Amino acid sequence: QVQLVESGGDLVQPGGSLRLSCAASGSIFSINVMGWYRQAPGKERELVGRISGGITIYADSAKGRFTISRDNAKNTVYLQMNSLKPEDTADYYCYANIRTSRVSLGMDFWGKGTLVTVSA
Repeated sequence: QVQLVESGGDLVQPGGSLRLSCAASGSIFSINVMGWYRQAPGKERELVGRISGGITIYADSAKGRFTISRDNAKNTVYLQMNSLKPEDTADYYCYANIRTSRVSLGMDFWGKGTLVTVSA
């Protein structure tokens, strides 16, 4: 089965940087979309950014500070986070829409999450 595994979550100081990665593995024919969501304590999960084809979109809170990139050969998506703020503290979840065979439609998959804490 398809699995998404995140890594890179850590405790960082305000203004610091962090790079998250997410690798998809298992039965993968093609990946339509890869991206990142986050969920802060007591709040709903929200979009950070995602890549679909040649188009990348970001939440307003991420524009100018965060960059999403993708390595298609490794089925991996990255989230480079700069100028981190305390309000960026959240569990960060990898998302992908994946076709598991050439005759299947894309299906949604989620990672288990990795914790990013921004605090002095």
